[in-house]
Amino acid sequence: MEWTGEALLIGVRRHGETSLIAEAMVAGRGRCLGLVRGGRSSRHAATLQPGNTVQLTWRARLEDHLGTFSVELLQARAAGLIADRRRLYLAQLVCEHLHLLPERDPHDRLLAMALELIDNAPDGVALARFELALLDELGFGLDLESCAATGATADLTHVSPRTGRAVSRAAAEPYKDRLLALPSFLAARGNASPDDLRDAFRLTGHFLDRHVWSARQIEAPPTREPLIFMLTQG
Repeated sequence: MEWTGEALLIGVRRHGETSLIAEAMVAGRGRCLGLVRGGRSSRHAATLQPGNTVQLTWRARLEDHLGTFSVELLQARAAGLIADRRRLYLAQLVCEHLHLLPERDPHDRLLAMALELIDNAPDGVALARFELALLDELGFGLDLESCAATGATADLTHVSPRTGRAVSRAAAEPYKDRLLALPSFLAARGNASPDDLRDAFRLTGHFLDRHVWSARQIEAPPTREPLIFMLTQG
């Protein structure tokens, strides 16, 4: 079996003496892994860097096998990322988030959002929306369309930490200390203050921890908190 596709490299790990296992997000195919024979050689070093866009050709005898990758560099980003710590942390966080997706399950919306994040100046609003979309595509999407208590669709200011449903300002008033703040830019388009961003990342972080990190007994990505600190400095 064989296919060819454009992909974002999101990780590599050593395999044997000379090879690597590459992990990539492939348009139309999702998160895919493959063996790159001789991948640890200097010839492949510049190509097999997370954050690069590559052309992959995957070959295997059976569809459920690991298979092998042939790799051709299309867009090198690694050098530019290393030169900018915020962009580097952002790319590393995005790749860590994409690791959470099931293998071989297409998630082209997230791939497009990831590429936009990596290719542009670090943007806290876009990153918070990416984490919200990640929760949705993992099956843990938040319901921010209407108030859980009243059904109102306007003036939604909080989210239940238990159900992930929005709560209106009036309904939230007696329980504000138990609810998570919902910054308006997540429910509608708009700009965000540093406090709005902190609230947004507190919100997405709560549900990522509850449904993903703690549930899978894994640690939150180490670059997330330093990056949020950098993105929320006024």
